[in-house]
Amino acid sequence: MRFKLIVAAVKKDLTEKVVDTAKEAGATGATIIPARGIGGTDKKTFFGLTIEGPTDVILMMVEEHVAKGILQALSDKCDIDEPGAGIAFSLAIEEVAGIESQMQKFREQAREKYL
Repeated sequence: MRFKLIVAAVKKDLTEKVVDTAKEAGATGATIIPARGIGGTDKKTFFGLTIEGPTDVILMMVEEHVAKGILQALSDKCDIDEPGAGIAFSLAIEEVAGIESQMQKFREQAREKYL
């Protein structure tokens, strides 16, 4: 099996919608990391200090054949394309360990895709 890592960096208020949308499109889980973005349109100033809006980085390892559909679903349903909302992209995964607990779900997805 070949895998991709989907990385989505989004405003905190979109995190739950992004994870739910990705799961509906085939993701089996996600890791969420709190972050701080630079360059977005959600900057505010308070007494001369710049305050950045909270951001979450969402990591999802998925089978290669579902990655494109997940990214399309995020674009269609989560307003990722709106300025300042966030960004999502995928990266190829070369090696992986520790996913035995999810292998059954990956096999089921592969059967659905190719049968």
